[in-house]
Amino acid sequence: MIRFLHTADWQIGKPFGGFEPEARFRLRDERFNVVARIAALAAERSCDAVVVAGDAFDDNTVSDREINRTLEAMKGFGGPWVMLPGNHDAALSVSVWTRLSRLAERLGVTNLVVADRPETIFLCDGRLAILPAPLTRRHEGADLTGWFDEEATPPGAIRLGLAHGAVANRLPEAAESGNPIADDRAARARLDYLALGDWHGFVEIAEKTVYAGTPEPDRYPANEPGHVALVEIDGPGEAPRVERVRTARYDWRALAVRLDGDTGALTETLEAIERPGETLVKLTLSGALSLRDRVALDALIETWTARLFDLAVDDTGLFDEPDVEDLDAIDVSGFVRVAIERLREKAADPADPEREAAALALRMAYVEHRRLAGEGN
Repeated sequence: MIRFLHTADWQIGKPFGGFEPEARFRLRDERFNVVARIAALAAERSCDAVVVAGDAFDDNTVSDREINRTLEAMKGFGGPWVMLPGNHDAALSVSVWTRLSRLAERLGVTNLVVADRPETIFLCDGRLAILPAPLTRRHEGADLTGWFDEEATPPGAIRLGLAHGAVANRLPEAAESGNPIADDRAARARLDYLALGDWHGFVEIAEKTVYAGTPEPDRYPANEPGHVALVEIDGPGEAPRVERVRTARYDWRALAVRLDGDTGALTETLEAIERPGETLVKLTLSGALSLRDRVALDALIETWTARLFDLAVDDTGLFDEPDVEDLDAIDVSGFVRVAIERLREKAADPADPEREAAALALRMAYVEHRRLAGEGN
């Protein structure tokens, strides 16, 4: 039996430019921490090897310090690490891989195999044959796994394909713009397992063909990121046993909540989050609220912004719907009351081009009146 750990898309050096400096630092740092967790898992489960199916690095310009930190994180597993160049870290003549090899040699690291050529790599005394398809540029029009079909390996060797790209006819169209991989490659090449990278979620996309996904999420998908694949194969031709193992620390959630009349649904949704300090939320709100409930919503958002690791709110689908109680609370008369009523009418009319401006003016008037009334008390 051969047992190996399949991972991909570490994206070491990803900038996370859309975040504040502290959050950006913590997210970047966690890329190294998850590699250390992968190494510990591989050691704990007595793996024969770890295979990395591309994009270990976010680009070829990562610093030597980031490369050294990656090597340090990998120390927890003493077996072979087989690392494939992907589209972000393609095997150029001078690349992150040439620097990685040089730095590894200086540090005396002997268990690193850079699979930068389409040549079979034999491990485990020849019982494991790894067929890699390294990328030498970001976008490749040809299927670089084609050579697997004709490659001969010893009868007793388990055949493991290693590639980075989009499996044809299986992924969303947006993911299939380059680096194609035939959806029947495992069968045509008599592979016992095809370890893939590029798609950031964990999925068995075809027979014996698995995307491990990124081990630490880096966006708001719904495709099961944050795992590695622990694979056992008894021998050539035997079905692989694939275990999905969670490795992520941070939880990225895209939530859509409709509010109709109060903020209860949002409170219930947010309270269900088990580890708010390690959760990033992209929140989309829709519906309609009274002015007093809108003020309550602002207070609720402020509270959860402090509790969550990060909270991004899109409330373009949420409208103010002032009622009589709201207007009475503003407590004005005469022409000001007429103006307020007029704003309410405009805010309630979906066809009015000034709807949003009118709603904002009403909300500001409501909040300011409450503030002044509070000071008066």
